[in-house]
Amino acid sequence: MLALAPYLNLAISGAVQGLVIALAALAISLCFAIARFPNAAIGDMMTFGAYVGVGGQALAAGSIVGGGIAAVLATTLVSVLTYLLVFRRLASKPLVASLIASLGIAFLMRSMLTFILGFDQQTLRVPVSRAMNFSGVRILPIDLWLGGLALLVLAATFLLLFATPLGRRMRAVAADMQLAQASGIRSGRVMIALWAVVGALSAAGGIMVGIKTVVTPDLGWDLLLPAFAAAVLGGLGSPVGAVVAGIGLGIVQELASPWVGFTYKIALGFVALIVVLLVRPEGLFGRPELVR
Repeated sequence: MLALAPYLNLAISGAVQGLVIALAALAISLCFAIARFPNAAIGDMMTFGAYVGVGGQALAAGSIVGGGIAAVLATTLVSVLTYLLVFRRLASKPLVASLIASLGIAFLMRSMLTFILGFDQQTLRVPVSRAMNFSGVRILPIDLWLGGLALLVLAATFLLLFATPLGRRMRAVAADMQLAQASGIRSGRVMIALWAVVGALSAAGGIMVGIKTVVTPDLGWDLLLPAFAAAVLGGLGSPVGAVVAGIGLGIVQELASPWVGFTYKIALGFVALIVVLLVRPEGLFGRPELVR
């Protein structure tokens, strides 16, 4: 057990990191499935959520719950506004137009945060607690709380998608928007619900990263590439695939860090991505599509 303890510790840390990647990858996958484009602004929405969490915690007398609620509400609002003001107007344009617009929104949000708050590191304050030690396997209580939070958010998202009338409408729009509209489904309401879910997922991921590390303007950007890799690896448009690939990617990166170092461990995700796509271009859980 003692010989395996260092690797189990890395696996636990990787699982928590993987859950953060999974939240972002799920948001990307939902955007691609329903809105039909990969949203590059999700990383900076995570950053925005983390900063709002810091401010909300200060206003809520140090309550991390108050900061988290403020982050979810504010990020959800910003996400919906980006749809109403930008992406809805580009819905009839080629995919690349929405992709470029999302990059512009990402740079705008990052620049505004940097201009207003600077590059000073911010922190989300959590109670200090002793790690639980099981024969060399150390588990921090905060990791259990964060893992539970991420699983709760993921479960709520999947419950919405697969067990509610709104979720059925979202899946119908994802399958065929024109047919869904012909069936009486109001796609506008579905899109607003989509962007609200994307905002909530981004805020949850940003709060988790802010608790584990520090909050800086580049927080979400550093996670965007692994999140995109997980979304493609799992199969773009596959929510389950995005989550599984995100968790797996986080664990693999941490287990590989003793050999490749912190700087290069992210590259492993892209190596796995290239290998999988060469063998299975639609991703692990994606379905091949016929193009006419």
